[in-house]
Amino acid sequence: MSAPERIPPRSVTPPEDAAELLARGELTVRGRIREASNAALYCTVAYDGREAACVYKPVAGERPLWDFPDGTLAQREVAAWEVSEATGWGLVPPTVLRDGPYGEGMCQLWIEATADAELLALVDAEEPEPGWKAIGLAEVGEGRTALLVHADDERLRRLAVLDAVLNNADRKGGHLLPTGEGRLYGIDHGVTFNVENKLRTLLWGWAGEPLTQEAVDVLEGLREDLADGGALAARLAPLITGAELDATRARVGALLTSRTHPEPSGEWPAIPWPPV
Repeated sequence: MSAPERIPPRSVTPPEDAAELLARGELTVRGRIREASNAALYCTVAYDGREAACVYKPVAGERPLWDFPDGTLAQREVAAWEVSEATGWGLVPPTVLRDGPYGEGMCQLWIEATADAELLALVDAEEPEPGWKAIGLAEVGEGRTALLVHADDERLRRLAVLDAVLNNADRKGGHLLPTGEGRLYGIDHGVTFNVENKLRTLLWGWAGEPLTQEAVDVLEGLREDLADGGALAARLAPLITGAELDATRARVGALLTSRTHPEPSGEWPAIPWPPV
């Protein structure tokens, strides 16, 4: 199948309406997103006079991974959206689990990103300039290195906290989608919620720094929602295992105890490859 022609959404709806559209609408495949590591199909979804572009990732198209159970990536993507919604930050596009042309899979609202926002950069310097945070040194060829930096942006900082909760093992630059309206979304959350520490991200700029009070308040709310009988715990139970849910609770508790952004553990590569 050829690369898809971009079809903009014809009806912009609030997230709760978008979730209903994704779950109930008629799904039509328009093309395949070739750069994706697993099967990812560019689609339109139509329901009750509304239509939008979306991404459909069927479970049947998931490649096996040595450290995640087979056939679980779609559920993890939906679980990540549930946690994002519980934070109130809305950092993950509306995502549902549904049947489609190639069986059950994840269906996520398509986000049209802008190319204008500068979130990542390589600089020929030892220290980042004001407004930027250092990630680390990167090889740029011919034995040269440059400093990889990300913007000191409150939206990225929130995403760094969310990733710590999700135990995101693959936060690459290409997974950051800023919009023309000033929103920032993170996508591709299939490798999340592992019981082992697998946090790999480009958003290490705040490592070891105190969490903002906003983040602490959000984490307090998550701890309550994740407790036995909590609303979020009930929504996650069909999507991840009991051990993974307990590990998520533990990560939230650890963040609240330390009140700081996590630092690389040294037990796992800290930065995903390729980083973009």
